[in-house]
Amino acid sequence: MSTGQTLDLLRDYESRNVTFIEPDGSWPIVWKRAKGTHVWDAEGKKYLDLTAAFGVAAAGHANPRVIRAGQKQMGTLLHAMGDVHPHALKGQLARELSRITFERWEEHTTSSIKRLSRERQIPLTGPSPRRKGRSPQTGKTIFCNSGSEAVEAALKTARLASGKPGVIAFAGAYHGLGYGALNATHRDHFRAPFRNQLREFGHFLPFPTRPAEVDSVAEAIRDVLSRKPIGAILVEPVQVRGGINIPPEGFLPMLRSLCDDHGALLILDEIYTGFGRTGRWFACEHAAVAPDLICLGKALTGGFPLSACVGRAQLMDAAWPPSDGEAIHTSTFLGHPVGCAMALAQIKEIETRKLVARSAELGRFLLKLIESEISHSKLQIVARGQGLLTGLDLRLSNGSPATATALKAIKTMLHRGFILLPEGEHSNVISLTPPLTISKNELRGAVTALREILTS
Repeated sequence: MSTGQTLDLLRDYESRNVTFIEPDGSWPIVWKRAKGTHVWDAEGKKYLDLTAAFGVAAAGHANPRVIRAGQKQMGTLLHAMGDVHPHALKGQLARELSRITFERWEEHTTSSIKRLSRERQIPLTGPSPRRKGRSPQTGKTIFCNSGSEAVEAALKTARLASGKPGVIAFAGAYHGLGYGALNATHRDHFRAPFRNQLREFGHFLPFPTRPAEVDSVAEAIRDVLSRKPIGAILVEPVQVRGGINIPPEGFLPMLRSLCDDHGALLILDEIYTGFGRTGRWFACEHAAVAPDLICLGKALTGGFPLSACVGRAQLMDAAWPPSDGEAIHTSTFLGHPVGCAMALAQIKEIETRKLVARSAELGRFLLKLIESEISHSKLQIVARGQGLLTGLDLRLSNGSPATATALKAIKTMLHRGFILLPEGEHSNVISLTPPLTISKNELRGAVTALREILTS
């Protein structure tokens, strides 16, 4: 089926609010297959994917080991029964998520926390040092299907644990579009049409991007905590859809400290930033801060709809009562066996191929390359990133967003064989979130093409 035929079907039978189709046919392409760092469209044209399909394909598209795990599971057990009759892989993946989050943080980051505390003179935060004979800190998981659902599971956990309905979130935040998560997603584009159906328990405060802003944000948080029944602070360690916004290094430690002082839970939305995207397993590790709850998705399986809310075991047990045969939070496809099989293979692939360290190395290379190669006489271009999560912020000489230029560059890059996405409220940030398996030569070719397009 050709691109035109597929787009005609979508025009006729899909809600018109879903797929944006340019009248001249220049956008979108129709994907036919993907492998490694590349995508082929319906006409057979090859593209370098600099999005990893929203960050999902961290270990490469159609990673052979991940695909084999999914295929084998499909031939054995395609579906189980959510919260009723479990399957073995659900337990194995829950254990694995505990290992790479709370258990790993307790065992391996305590020394880093102490070192950072000394170097930066920030308060000691996160898990306490392990005592002899003490069981390691563990995590417990609620499996979900999408990132939005994982956020909503975290919000429910915070409500049960704290007894307080309020949540502090931040300007620019994107936590999904379900009716629960939408209360904490900031952009009015998503919230305004449904505001009269929302509880609106979210309290939005500025997201700092400069060290000088941290103290004023802390003061604003203290003010809300003193006036409102706040059960949690929900934050992305790096705002991706908000425009690749990276907070100052003192921001997460400050949030951890305020949550501890006021009895609120710290929820980190690492749906986009998790599994090596920022050059650490999880972006919170850059600040050596452990959350109470972490939301995971996207790269978890490499391509199957599965997400997770992982919380400290003691917290989860205190918040959620034992099941009496009827769970109060579940879904038909909870902990889907194919997704669990693929997630286990994906985690092993990321570890075996050392893709987290690779992301850190290539991220440094990419930032230096962009800074040396890309400039413009009439535009302000600022590159920022952590690991292979990089953004080019394009602005006009007066500081206003260069939206038209960014979108035109992205469309022109598509025609030259490179897939990119815009981020930020004004779509003026060109984001690069390629598979962690991408090569330096591929990055170099992309930056060269982008330089030629922007300068022309």
